[in-house]
Order: sequence, then structure tokens, then C-alpha cells
Amino acid sequence: MLAQSVKHVFICGAKSLGQYGGFETFVDKLAEQMQAYGNIKLHIACKANGSGSMDETKLQDVRHISDAEFEYCGARCFKITVPPIGPAAAIWYDLAAIASCLKYCREQNIAAPVFYVLACRIGPWIGGIQRQVQKLGGRLLVNPDGHEWLRGKWPWIVKRYWKLSERLTVKRADLLVCDSMEIERYIRTEYGSFRPRTVYIAYGADERPSDLADDAPQFVNWLRERGLTPGGYCLAVGRFVPENNYEIMIREWMRSRTKKPLVLITNRTEQQLRKLEERVPFQKDPRIKLAGAVYDQQLLKKIRENAFASVHGHEVGGTNPSLLEGLQSTGLNLLLDVKFNREVAGDAALYWTKEEGSLAALADKMDQMPAEERERYAAAARSRIQEAYTWLRIAEQYLNIFMN
Repeated sequence: MLAQSVKHVFICGAKSLGQYGGFETFVDKLAEQMQAYGNIKLHIACKANGSGSMDETKLQDVRHISDAEFEYCGARCFKITVPPIGPAAAIWYDLAAIASCLKYCREQNIAAPVFYVLACRIGPWIGGIQRQVQKLGGRLLVNPDGHEWLRGKWPWIVKRYWKLSERLTVKRADLLVCDSMEIERYIRTEYGSFRPRTVYIAYGADERPSDLADDAPQFVNWLRERGLTPGGYCLAVGRFVPENNYEIMIREWMRSRTKKPLVLITNRTEQQLRKLEERVPFQKDPRIKLAGAVYDQQLLKKIRENAFASVHGHEVGGTNPSLLEGLQSTGLNLLLDVKFNREVAGDAALYWTKEEGSLAALADKMDQMPAEERERYAAAARSRIQEAYTWLRIAEQYLNIFMN
């Protein structure tokens, strides 16, 4: 039987820890921060198979428990096997993870647990889940994420489901944790008749510089293999999905006159590359470099620190960890002009639109920018992180809602 002096928090909805994606970064950093608090025990669901599945061998300081369970930063992480059923797999995964957590609570006699569900995928079942959590004396928290029903990867029928599911989830959740002020305003306005309880807690950025030296072999080799030099490339990091606008970014970079390569660090399939090449023949332009994924966090930070500029095209969602890391580590940031990015960066970044020629013109302007102006942007960006987006600050806010 587990001690009841500890508050048990069950987190469901992220595919894994430490991979690309807002939730994946969030659970990784939350686990890292929460290990300092002895009165919190995290239980984090992970996918055992399929796209974005958990591979704990890429994490440091992991304690293996079984093929389906491991401990990381003091958090108990457990894997859920997902059947290959298309878009419905995400719903199945959430429901199976929550069922596993409920069973664990009953078996271990855990009282007053906190269930934190990431995204609004399971709206039709949320009422029954809430009742089961309440029977345990617990609370159901939900992060409504961004506008899932706007994501380009979904067909119209799936988008309609996401919107309905969002509505039902907002109606029944005990508390909605919004990672963007804009998302919180949307929830309160769109679903005002439900009088939803909301709180705003953003994501954070790691303030510490990379542990790697400038001549670290893994960094030097990464640059050499791609024909890059420190300070001589621009960088984009994130998932290879339509709403991150990589196609527009590549097309515009090819249209620009800058000699600096655009390096895209992203997890993509050969099929995705073939389709992209059919629409935009990027392989003819040596400045476009699709560099694959980088899961070594210290190496990724070192790559960010040595980029001339960070290019960010995310348009769906709230506060994005990749944007925050760019503000902290890279200095000069070229952001898609949407309300979420404006909320985070304010005047500490330059902005482009999806109109033809917009990013190309900004890339050319970037090349002509004096060093002192770039440094002013860098200082303003770091100041934005210090003001509101450190992981320590975020962890303390989560500790407060988990305990209270």
C-alpha cells in the first residue's frame, strides 16, 4: 500500500517523454522539476507502439521495472499498447491509459488522486470517467490544448468529432488548465454557458546552457555531416505536420536570396518527403536541409545556441515549447504571425505571414540586420523567458493546483 502523505498525479495524453510535441516536452520537464518535491508522485502514461511511441533508451537515468514500466526522474511511467485503428487510436490510447490509472488507484488504495488529461479527445466518455475519479475522492483536470479541430491532418468528420469532444470535456472537467491566455479566453467565451473553471499555466524553457563544449565531438560531427558552420544556419524544430507550415517555410526560403541554410529538425517519413518533393522540389536547393530528429537534449540545445536564427511556423495550439526554447537559446526569432506566437514573444521577435514573399523578404532583411540589433532582439527574448516562462515557475504553479 502506498503512503497517503504523497499526492498521486496521473497524467494521460502524451505519447512519450522528451520527443517532439508540446505535451511530450511538457511531461519530460514536469517530471524533471517535480522530483525536487517529496510530496508529489507522478504516474505518466506512454505509448508502447506506433507513431511517437516511447523509447526510454533515449532518456538518461532511467530505472527499468518491466517491459511495460520504468521510472524516470522519480515518476512512474507505464506503457499502453495501441491497436492500429487509424485516427481512433488516439481515443483508444487515452481511454486505456485512464482505465489503467483507475485500476492502479483501486489496487494500491490511493485516495484523492489527481487525474490530468492532456487534450479533449475523450469527451463522450468524460462524464463516466469523472464519476469514477470522484468515487476515489479525486479531481479531473484537463488541458484543452489548442484548436485540435483545426489541424490540417484531420478529415472533416474527425474535426467535427474533436469539436464535440472539446465541448463535452469542458462541460464536465473539474478544472481546465490552459497553457495560453488566448486559449483560456476562447474557452471562457465559447463555453461561457457552462461557467468553466479555468487556470492559465504556460509551458517553460530550460534556462541552462548546453552541457556540450563548442568542440564536443557529437556537435562537431553533426555540423560536419550536414555541411554547416556555427552561426551560419537557421533552424526550425518541430513535428512534420501541416499546421507547422514547413512547406511554406521551405518554399519561401527557396525564394529568398539568403545564403544561410534552413535546417529542419523533425521526425518525418519517406512518404512525407516524397509528397513534399512533388509539391516543392526542395532537393534541388542545397540550402534546404532536412536533418531528421535529434533526441539528445543537450545536443539539440547546442544546435539551437549556434543557429543564426530560429524560424517558427506553428499556428495551432497555445504556448509552444519549441518557440520558448528558440527565444531562450537562439536570440533572433522569425515567427508566423498568429495570436499564440504574439502572446508569447511580443516585441522580442520578427513576424511573417503565409502570404507569398513574406518570409522570403524577412529572411533577406535578417541578412542585412546589424549585429547590435540582433543582440537587442536576443536580450528581449531572454527577458520574456525570465519574466514568465521558466520551468521552475511553471512547476511551482502546477504544484499549487495539484496540492490544492
